This record gives sequence, structure tokens and C-alpha cells, in this order.
Amino acid sequence: MAAASAAGPVANVFPFRDARAAPDPVLEAGPEAHGPLPVPLVLDNGSFQARAGWACPGPDPGPEPRLQFRAVCARGRGGARGGAGPQVGNALGSLEPLRWMLRSPFDRNVPVNLELQELLLDYSFQHLGVSSQGCVDHPIVLTEAVCNPLYSRQMMSELLFECYGIPKVAYGIDSLFSFYHNKPKNLISSGLIISSGYQCTHILPILDGRLDAKNCKRINLGGSQAAGYLQRLLQLKYPGHLAAITLSRMEEILHEHSYVAEDYVAELQKWRCPDYYENNVHKMQLPFSSKLLGSTLSSEEKQERRQQQLRRLQELNARRREEKLQLDQERLDRLLCVQELLEDGQMDQFHKALIELNMDSPEELQSYIQKLSSAVEQAKQKILQAEVTLEVDVVDSKPETPDLEQLEPTLEDVESINDFEPLFSEETPEVEKPVATVQPVFNLAAYHQLFVGTERIRAPEIIFQPSLIGEEQAGVAETLQYILDRYSKDVQDMLVQNVFLTGGNMMYPGMKGRIEKELLEMRPFQSSFKVQLASNPVLDAWYGARDWALDHLDDDEVWITRKEYEEKGGEYLKEHCASNIYVPIRLPKQASRFSDAQAPGKGSGASGGGAGEQA
Repeated sequence: MAAASAAGPVANVFPFRDARAAPDPVLEAGPEAHGPLPVPLVLDNGSFQARAGWACPGPDPGPEPRLQFRAVCARGRGGARGGAGPQVGNALGSLEPLRWMLRSPFDRNVPVNLELQELLLDYSFQHLGVSSQGCVDHPIVLTEAVCNPLYSRQMMSELLFECYGIPKVAYGIDSLFSFYHNKPKNLISSGLIISSGYQCTHILPILDGRLDAKNCKRINLGGSQAAGYLQRLLQLKYPGHLAAITLSRMEEILHEHSYVAEDYVAELQKWRCPDYYENNVHKMQLPFSSKLLGSTLSSEEKQERRQQQLRRLQELNARRREEKLQLDQERLDRLLCVQELLEDGQMDQFHKALIELNMDSPEELQSYIQKLSSAVEQAKQKILQAEVTLEVDVVDSKPETPDLEQLEPTLEDVESINDFEPLFSEETPEVEKPVATVQPVFNLAAYHQLFVGTERIRAPEIIFQPSLIGEEQAGVAETLQYILDRYSKDVQDMLVQNVFLTGGNMMYPGMKGRIEKELLEMRPFQSSFKVQLASNPVLDAWYGARDWALDHLDDDEVWITRKEYEEKGGEYLKEHCASNIYVPIRLPKQASRFSDAQAPGKGSGASGGGAGEQA
């Protein structure tokens, strides 16, 4: 909770970093990847971020994964024909301009699109220095979802064995690999894993080092839903900045400015205090243009610009008068032609022309002619006066001290200028006034600030209260209680002694304290429990997969070879301490035998049918 009251720079004003991903370099495989035995490749295939690296044997297995990139791709701007081709991960740079065309191979946390998954694997192999043109001569450790559907594993195995020609593969759950990395070596332990990622949250009971898949539960909420909820909250709060409130910036707020309240209702009560709000609100500064703060023109330049605008206004009025004069003159000429028909005695054509003009009598025609004639004469006089006034203004005007009182514009010119007065509402600046006295109407920087107050705790709260966003699901505490109730008292006491938190959505400050508070409320009086947070909730899954690969490098009982893939199918899985439970596909063989037995019985009479039924 210390992060909630930490003071930020300049009265809690934080600029958005708007980090742009740098393209990943194409690395060399290095001598460590070419040993006497093929070095395993470890791929943490996450729905938010993919991580890839080598599991190098030896005392120093190497640093963090060499490759980390967002698990999205988009077609190049050049299009499908002759363009740059699909771009993957960090090669996209900023995601917001391409948000509408981003595609992911995942549905929730399960990969379902074979072509997009192949793009991610190509990107990983290429930038790790692996030649994937012929085949990938390295064993691969790949993470998969909890209770992964057989179709998804079959698709992945087919891609790895048929497209890349790998020698063998091992599948495991990312949160179990993280659990494996954080537990003491050679210790078979039990516990409860709470893993929250980008798309969903899992609660996994571990009994004697193996996953109890029957009692696993999933909540379809994670970091993606929290970012979307925070975006809706701030867009409703600041409707003038809809375009600036992007998902990338919401993820930045979640990662760096949000926290989990130990008591949500009590924390909301604290935010009602003005002093608490002022000390803890985070003001996120949106980018804006400082040119709008004030003009840097001198008084002479402003005066010259004002004269130019006034001159353009006069020219505009003169042009409009000329156009109106031309239209009136054409109409007057037409009416005069009709009047000549009356004078020449051509009554039929005259009455037809009156009907076309929508007039009833010659007297009405005569009145229209008189009105148009007077209007044309007045317009010509105004145009002449405007030209004379403009010439006098150009010849007699003095730019240093203009004498505006000598000009005597007509009443209509004054009215026209008054009509356009809002365009020139600023007064003529005095010479002795300095330019620095020009102040903006309002603080533009403050206008472009997002005050993130209770939103800091409301967005992460959705995994505990899904009803905040209208989801009819149980929260983490209710699901945890439901899972514990399925076991006996002794097993419950054993599980709560090792509650393990992992996943990127568990990195909020205060998350461990909140889980401890929920367990304290649901456990019996004076009972004990222990909550442990992963040393690195984001990368421990990759570290654990690397450690597991090095510990089981020569164990054929956990690796799926190409021969076993061809014999038992792509959905085949070898179980181990970090894997799912393998449930093979059960084909309805009895139905096929019954149909085969019925076929000869149809031609052999009733006895054959009876024998078939008994069989």
C-alpha cells in the first residue's frame, strides 16, 4: 500500500512514456547452441507476450530470455501484393496506429489460428539464429493453456513436427513451470497456484507435485479486461480526449500507477477525503502543442496582420457586391425584354413570359423593374465608393501611426465590419505593453491532464468483483473458497500452507496482502496459511521451463518424439510434474462392431439377427 501514497514528480504529474518497441536484432545461435547434444529451445507462448531463448547446460544457464515480443502480427502497409509482408511483435513499433488491423493466434489463452502461430514461430526462430528452412534440430519446450483442448495441441504438434521437423517436444503449463522454478529442488510439494494473466485467471490445486485437473477453475478476466474497463472509465470522465485515451496508455497506467486495495470499500472511503485525494491522485499528462498557449508576434506584426485581414474583408465585400450586381443586372435585362414584348403588342408571348416569371399583371412587372433598377444603381454607387475608399486607404495610410479617423466608410461598410467583428475581437495592442503580458484564456497543460484517482483501484478490482463490469462470474476469493470446500479439512490445511501467486496480473502492489486478507476471512479461527509471490511473476514461467528442460534433458519419459507423434497422433501428451493431464480421444468402437455384426445378419434370417444382438 506504500505505492498508493508515494509522491510523484511535480505535484503527482506523470507524463505518458508512449514507449515504442525497438525491432529485435537477428541474433547468432552462438557456440552454446551447438554442443555435442542439441540444446533445447524454450518458448513461453503467452497470449500477451512471447518469450524465447536457449536452455544451455552448465553452471551458468544464461540470462533472461533472449527474445521477448508482443504476440500480435499485422500485414505490412504495402498490402498483400508486393508489400512488406506480415510484421510481427516488436517490428510493429507502436501498436496504436495499427490497432484496427492487429491479429493474434489466440482465442482467450488458447492458440487456434495455425497460420498466425506459424508467423510467431518463424519470427522466434529467425531472430534466435535458427535456420528453419530445412528443419529445427533442437528439442522444444513449449507452454500451453491449462486443460488445453486436444485440437489446439494437435495443431501445435502438427506445426512443429511437419513444418519445422523438430526431433522432440515437451508441453507444460506456464504457471506450473513458475511453481517449479520457485520451489526447492527435488521437493515434491503441494499447494494452490493463483495465476492471473492477460486474458484469464486460473486457480490450480497441486497435490503431491501433480496437477489436480478435476478441481481447476478458470475466471475469464485478466489484464486485457482491466485495461478495457479503465479505458471506458476515463473516456466517460474525459469525453474531450476520447482519441488520446488509448489501450496502450491504459496498460501503462495499470502497470505503473495502479494497486490493489486490501479493503476495497474502506479504500473508497479514504478517497472521499479531499486531502487524501490531492495527495494520491495521479495526473497523467497527455501530449499537447505549446503553440496554442500564446502568440509570439510583435505588436507591429499583429498590426500589419490586422490590416491585411481588414483589406481582405473589404475585397470580399466588394466581390460579393459585384456578384449580386451581376445577378440583378441579368434579371433586370430579362424583365426589360418581357416589357418590350408588351410594347410590341405580342400579347401571347407576353402572357407566357409572365407565367414563367410567376407574375399576375403588367403592373407587378413594372414595380419589379423599378425596384431592380434602383437596386442596381445603388450597388454601382457603393462599388465606386468602396474603390475610392480603398485607394485612399492604400495611398494615405501610415503604417507607423495609422490615422483611422480620416477614413469615412459608408454605413454599410461599418455594418459589414461589425458582422465580422468576432474574427478580430482582440483590441489593438498598445506599443508600450510588452509581449509577455499576453496570457492564455486557460491552462492548456492542465486541460490535457487525466486525473486518475479511484480508477487506480477500480480496474484491478475486477478479478475480485467481476460484477463491476457486468460479468456473471465468481471472483478470486469465492472461487478459492469453492475449490477448498471440495477437499477434506486435512487437505485444505495442506494446500493453504503454500498459496503461490504468479502471472503478470499479480504484480500490482498490495495483491499479496489482499489474498492474505481473503484467506484470513475464509479460514477457521487461529488456522495458519502462507502466501508466496513469484520472484518474477512475468518471467518465472520461462525460467522454470528452462530449469525443467535441463533437469529432464535425458529423460525419454517426458519428451514426445516424432515417431510417437506419428503413431499416437498430435494430441498425444506425456505427463510430468508441470504438464496437463492427458485425456485421450475415446472412439466409439463398440458402435462400429455392432454395425459390422448387423450387416451379415440381415441376409441370414432371424437366427443371425439374434446372434448379432447377443454379441
